[in-house]
Amino acid sequence: MAKPITVGVALAIPEPHAAVLAGWRRRIGDPEAGKIPPHVTLLPPTEIEADQLDLVDKHLAEAATAVLPFTMKLSGTGTFRPLSQVVFVQVSTGAAQCELLEQAVRRDPIVREVDFPYHPHVTVGHDVADEYLDQAYEGLRDFVAQFRVEAFTLYAQDPDGSWHPHREYPLTGF
Repeated sequence: MAKPITVGVALAIPEPHAAVLAGWRRRIGDPEAGKIPPHVTLLPPTEIEADQLDLVDKHLAEAATAVLPFTMKLSGTGTFRPLSQVVFVQVSTGAAQCELLEQAVRRDPIVREVDFPYHPHVTVGHDVADEYLDQAYEGLRDFVAQFRVEAFTLYAQDPDGSWHPHREYPLTGF
């Protein structure tokens, strides 16, 4: 049997916005800052068998038909504290499309239970001291970015915990 791999599915945040958000994550000392590119998660880290990658690939190509390309707007900050030590930038436009994509992606063959209800967002601080989470929350509260989302990406995790794009799936709608 093939060795398991860890994958995730996300909407990548384009430049120049990604650099700003990654910079904040580095600034507050988030140890994941250099390993995880800014994104909106559709499928959190999920272990699959490597020999299932072709099946997952076909599934994700089909999931990409769930919505047409759309405009996403990020604005302001939010937090999941005290339930989770996370500060994020909010998805203010495009959340409904994110929800539809998340539902289409998180089906057989990559069914995965999640700990919390889906809430599209871009993490800018995770599991660092409250003072640093507060710093990101305040520093990005006026952050605004708007861009077109044309695709989502399957990411694979390297042994060192870094994530890299494996394949992109253009959104084709119905």
